[in-house]
Amino acid sequence: MSRVVLSSMRSAFQQGLLRPTPLASLPPRVLLSQTQARWSSHSPLGTPSVNPRKKVTLGTLRSLYQKQEPITMITAHDFPSAHVADAAGMDMVLVGDSLAMVALGMEDTSEVVLEEMILHCRSVARATKAAFTVGDLPMGCYEIAPEQALESAIRVIKEGRVQGIKLEGGLEMAPTIAKISGAGIPVLGHIGLTPQRQHSLGGFRVQGKTTVGALKVLEDALAVQEAGCFAVVLEAVPAEVASLVTKKLHIPTIGIGAGSGCSGQVLVQVDMSGNFPPGRFLPKFVKKYGDVWGESYKAIETYKTEVKSRAYPAQEHTYPMPKEEFNEFESLVEGRNLA
Repeated sequence: MSRVVLSSMRSAFQQGLLRPTPLASLPPRVLLSQTQARWSSHSPLGTPSVNPRKKVTLGTLRSLYQKQEPITMITAHDFPSAHVADAAGMDMVLVGDSLAMVALGMEDTSEVVLEEMILHCRSVARATKAAFTVGDLPMGCYEIAPEQALESAIRVIKEGRVQGIKLEGGLEMAPTIAKISGAGIPVLGHIGLTPQRQHSLGGFRVQGKTTVGALKVLEDALAVQEAGCFAVVLEAVPAEVASLVTKKLHIPTIGIGAGSGCSGQVLVQVDMSGNFPPGRFLPKFVKKYGDVWGESYKAIETYKTEVKSRAYPAQEHTYPMPKEEFNEFESLVEGRNLA
């Protein structure tokens, strides 16, 4: 910019004839050019994986089962938690209704509704480029009739963009499972401790601890298998019972609190990663593999301290401006009341 132009601008600015242009009034192409450099804090998380994998399909899961290679499964409730699960190589990712408690602050899983589950499924599905992704049907959207369940399942698949659905219940849910799987939607069963029915079970109690109870678990497993489930979750079942049930099926079992004799394992990501405050109750079967809460707390506490002391941002965290440009800017505004 020439000195003559700058001089004219300075004079106009000082006389009040030139005022700053509001950002909102700039043409879209100008705003676009300012944002394309991605200097914003809102940079996308979804960068391509350094180790891309083939998409896991039902065929992949059957192959793992036939080779007796354990199937790995973990929950995710949003894009970041799904992104790390997929990058870490999980075979399956479950958008569990446990997100009611670990992501939405609810008391139990019965509070979450279908629309909320679909929203979280869609967020997770944007990240799971390889893992076979399953969405939970929440309580209240599938128990009335098989037709209601099929309608809900179709919404989760179409709007949630996942590859399969999960629902709780054994023999009594066989007609519903048959209806959904008959429509071409993969169904993951869930028997043993079924959290949506905790009140009828007397709370979160281990199932199958008696002969009668163990026979009920086996009966339910066989029923959901014959109804068309591609796999079944066994939750809070004695290890020896789960192992025997697994041997009697020709579909994979995914254990959670059911021992190592199952075809695979699933855990709630928040639980196993340690992303919770000290003193929170954990079920016996959970192994804490990390301390995400502790690391996050330490980082945020340090950030707060540095902001308070003005140690952050340091010079290396700021954007440079040519000195002569700043001098011109300063000479234009020095001593002016810009209000």
